[in-house]
Amino acid sequence: MTLAFQKGTLVLVDYTAKVKDTNEVFETTREDDAKSSSLYDANIKYQPRLIAVGESWVLKGLDDALLNANVGDKLTIEVPPEKGFGTRDPSKVRMIPLRKLGDDAEKVSVGDTIEIDDKAGIIRFIGSGRVQVDYNHRFAGRTILYDLNILKSLDTDQDKILGLLKRRFPLDESKLKFEIKDSQVDIVIPEEAMMMEGIQVVKRAIANEVLKFVNKLDKINFIETYNKAKQEPPQTKPVEQKAAEAKPVQPKAA
Repeated sequence: MTLAFQKGTLVLVDYTAKVKDTNEVFETTREDDAKSSSLYDANIKYQPRLIAVGESWVLKGLDDALLNANVGDKLTIEVPPEKGFGTRDPSKVRMIPLRKLGDDAEKVSVGDTIEIDDKAGIIRFIGSGRVQVDYNHRFAGRTILYDLNILKSLDTDQDKILGLLKRRFPLDESKLKFEIKDSQVDIVIPEEAMMMEGIQVVKRAIANEVLKFVNKLDKINFIETYNKAKQEPPQTKPVEQKAAEAKPVQPKAA
């Protein structure tokens, strides 16, 4: 009998998430599903997602279901509002003067997401010089459906570290290099990531996650290598070519 996943197990999953009553797809790891639902973005690499089971990396309803699942399972998981994006709170719907939007007052329309007083909200109504803004989550009160396949459990230290690096660096796997040495690991920061915005925060997150999920490790070393830019030598022409290109000197008139 196969045991269900333990809390903290790292698994790779393939899924598509949609709103139950409208069938609106809002997230997917599958390129075909993205294309068929108008979510497709050519700049995104569609690939299985890494999830730490029971660690609140996903909605609670999905997390709970994964605790009772196994590798190879193909599941349809129904997540109710209270275990998803929350129930709707009428007090989070406000009516404000349209003039408060300033220069954007003439540009907005129903359904737009705007930010007012450092809070993001969705415009539900515009009229009579006022605008109704809903600060509930877009999917508050909605039941969510996940069509999900559990592809793999990351059980070796090598697989765990590689999976955690791929989660933070959206690069080809061949660019992610590291070496485990007893109780520490040397992680090479890819050249493409060195100038990444917030790279120090990313490094701290990687260190925290690797130390948490790879029990034998107690030290992370990040290696950054900078190479001197190569300068191309000036191109010189052969003496014969220079002579051939030289303009003849015109004799002066007598």
